[in-house]
Parts: sequence; structure tokens; C-alpha cells
Amino acid sequence: MMLQPNLVSGKFGGQTDLRARIAIVEDEPDLREAVAEYLGANGYDVTALESADAMRAAVETSSFHLAILDIAMPGEDGLSLGRWLRSRMPVGIIYATAAGTAIDRIVGLELGADDYMVKPYELRELLARVRSVLRRVPPPEEIPPHRTAGEEPARRAVAFGDFSADLDGRVLTGSGGTVIEMAKSEFDVLEVFLSRPNRLLTRAALSEAIGLGEEPETSRAVDIRVMRLRKKIEADPANPRYLRTVRGEGYIFALPEDTH
Repeated sequence: MMLQPNLVSGKFGGQTDLRARIAIVEDEPDLREAVAEYLGANGYDVTALESADAMRAAVETSSFHLAILDIAMPGEDGLSLGRWLRSRMPVGIIYATAAGTAIDRIVGLELGADDYMVKPYELRELLARVRSVLRRVPPPEEIPPHRTAGEEPARRAVAFGDFSADLDGRVLTGSGGTVIEMAKSEFDVLEVFLSRPNRLLTRAALSEAIGLGEEPETSRAVDIRVMRLRKKIEADPANPRYLRTVRGEGYIFALPEDTH
């Protein structure tokens, strides 16, 4: 079901002539319609769907900038659907759940969610979070609205050694295609390094890039994330091949020029 927004256009990434496309996947009809109508009235193109199956079908012919996914749905849950969506397109994801338990939030964020809402939530708060997430995804002109059924979109991928990082799907694979289990915080750091290879990145720059802010304790937080990442990608974390320390300065991710 497509709801046409009441506004002629909505701002997105500094543009006023192109609208972001948002999918809301929610099995509660009243909430689904309320969210779709509210976001539509605020200038977005909204597709309201009742299940993961319906979303999978929609993705065959349409692309989206953001998906708002209910975690607890009959059939396939929102967490599984979110992983699948990220393997198909560079979509922002906001998870929603009535549970609100810490484990739901942790699992959702570690699976790559951009944000998390506990139901019932205020529509104005949801709108603020939608706008925040949309600032971090490719603008409308970079994601065509229509897709040919079965067409696989171009993906951002970087290979190094035995590893391959799918930056859109946020998946790291090792030798033989084995998926390397990673927390969201670990992949955040990896993505920053792979996007800026062979460049010195200070702890302050890393902290800003992954959204830790500028508090005094963030330098230690960055070091901890780097240490955890090294354990995933380095044969000998004490003598790293890729993620190297520049004493007193920061870190460099050493990547041959012909691999990116």
C-alpha cells in the first residue's frame, strides 16, 4: 500500500525536489497506518506493509532509504528482515518493539540498526529519529526508486588479505566465505578505516566518525574497539598487519592501493 504525502516535496539531504522513500513494516494495522500517514504528511514517500514477506516482495521492484521494522511479527521477525535488507541495499534501519528489554535493544544495535524505538512511541519523536538516520544514508538521487525484479544492486565492498567487507550489508567474511561475527561497534570502526585506508586517523577523528563524541573517556573507548577489531582480523593482534598504531598519534589501516 502506497500512501501519497500531502506535501509536494520534503527536505532530504539538503534537497527539496526529491523525497526519501520509507517502508514501515508493522503488523498492528492502526499503528502502521498512523505512522504512514504522519510521515507522508511530513513529505516522505511511504510504503506501509504488514509483514516481512510483503517487504521482501516490495524490494523486488522498489528501493528504500529507510525501513522502520517491528521486531516481533508473526512469521519472520524484524531482526531477520533487517539483516536481509542490508544485504540488498544501503538502507537505514529503525527497529521498533513493544518489549523494550535491554537484550532486544542490544541485539538490534549489534545487528546494525541505526536507531531503536520502544512502543508506544510519540510520532514526533519518530520523525526526529527518521530525519537523523536519513542524514547518514545515500540521498535519493543515488538510489533509483525502481528496480528490475531480481536485479542485484552495486555494492560497496573492500577485500584485504583473506577478508572481504561488504560495507552496505555490514558483513565481514573470512577465508572460504566464513562470516566473522562482529558487534555493530566493531564494524563501525572497520568501516571508517576501510573508507579511509592508508591515512593516519587520530583517536579524536575516529571518535567523531563513529559518533562517540568528544568526552575525555572516548579515547579509551576507541582503543578498546580497535583492540577488539584486531582480534577479529589480525593473525597476531600484538603485531598487526593491517590495523597499525602510530604511537602518540592514532591508527592507520594499511591497505594495498589496488584493493580499494
